[in-house]
Amino acid sequence: MEKLFSFLCALVLAITGHAQLRPQEITIKNYINAHINDAIKLLQQSVDINSGTLNITGVKAVGELYAVELKKLGFTIEWVDMPDSMHRAGHLVAMHKGKKGKRIFLMGHLDTVFEPDMPAGPFTMTSDSTATGQGIYDMKGGDVLLITALQALNSAGLLNDMNLVVYLTGDEERTGAPHNLARKDLIERAKGCDLALSFEPAMDMHQVATARRGITTWKLSVTAKTGHSSIVFSDQLGYGAIFEAARILNAFREQLREQYLTFNPGLIAGGSNVQPIAEGASITVSGKTNIVSPNTIVSGDLRYLTTTQKNNAIARMHAIVAHPLNGASSIITFEESAPAMEPTAGNLRLLDVLNRVTMNMGLGASTAGDPGSRGAGDIQDIAQYVDCLDGLGAPGDGAHRAGETVNLKLFPLLVQRAAILIYRLAGN
Repeated sequence: MEKLFSFLCALVLAITGHAQLRPQEITIKNYINAHINDAIKLLQQSVDINSGTLNITGVKAVGELYAVELKKLGFTIEWVDMPDSMHRAGHLVAMHKGKKGKRIFLMGHLDTVFEPDMPAGPFTMTSDSTATGQGIYDMKGGDVLLITALQALNSAGLLNDMNLVVYLTGDEERTGAPHNLARKDLIERAKGCDLALSFEPAMDMHQVATARRGITTWKLSVTAKTGHSSIVFSDQLGYGAIFEAARILNAFREQLREQYLTFNPGLIAGGSNVQPIAEGASITVSGKTNIVSPNTIVSGDLRYLTTTQKNNAIARMHAIVAHPLNGASSIITFEESAPAMEPTAGNLRLLDVLNRVTMNMGLGASTAGDPGSRGAGDIQDIAQYVDCLDGLGAPGDGAHRAGETVNLKLFPLLVQRAAILIYRLAGN
């Protein structure tokens, strides 16, 4: 109860007072409080446009909506097209060239998981403090939060000298293939900057991401002798492919458990005839109960915090596969899907700046969230090149399910946090 009372007092101070802010930051805060309804209107306009990743027209329409606002602030707009074969809309890039200060890379995405045929509705006020709608939390709320923060900086005359790149991808939820081509332009532009901030959904008022786990997909292919089930386990026949796959998976479970490392077999099929379809997304299989299975396929993902952790896990998985049951043999292959955003010293220095911002705002301390609580994000493609923070976006709940929400009472505070953080990181 005492902690709750302290938080409520801090919230009242942040909303009504100026805590320990500089004069320019008070101007930023006042602008945001006065124009929050404009931000909510922009949020509604963008949420009401379906922009599922494969809805190319919708993704571009959201990009055009945001581009109008960024042009008003003096940004130069580009649209980065992807090859027609990729079936993706491309990316919105907005650049603002100033005369001094650090070069800051600001990230978001235009697409959502809600394709036109998915059951997710338009922008709706469910109470005086909560709104719902398709993609409102992940991550149109974060996009609008960023744009509003930039508008506040501009109104205070602070944007003129800033060197900023706003990069809003069109396929974060279902990245185009090949991945390296879909992210080539993103990576090259980020390399020219000093730091990156991503406006994926906020964990809560006090936690941001200084690290996100990487993802590597794996495929296990097992072959074995086949024959009548009456002689299974014999020296002549052995155990079959299904028992060998079960041995391997159980050994993974028993031997690889450690903090931040997970490995999930998401698809498995074994039998007499096993045929993958659509790049492993589905499998057709047939077999009989009295035939020992000659084939089993398993596919899954491996999530890790550091490259060292990934490499050690892969080595142990290979070692487990290398000692099969009688009559069986297996091959396991790996393909990186998203590199890790490792918890570097540079990322923690950015957190320290953010912590001073929120303390000065009267919001309390900012801390690093649990890397295991998030999936993958675009920032991971650039994390090896620049210092990064993520999770600076909208407060809410329900990512990737119908009924995503944004907390509109907390929203202005996080807009203020973002604007003041950008102002300070730019060298002020």
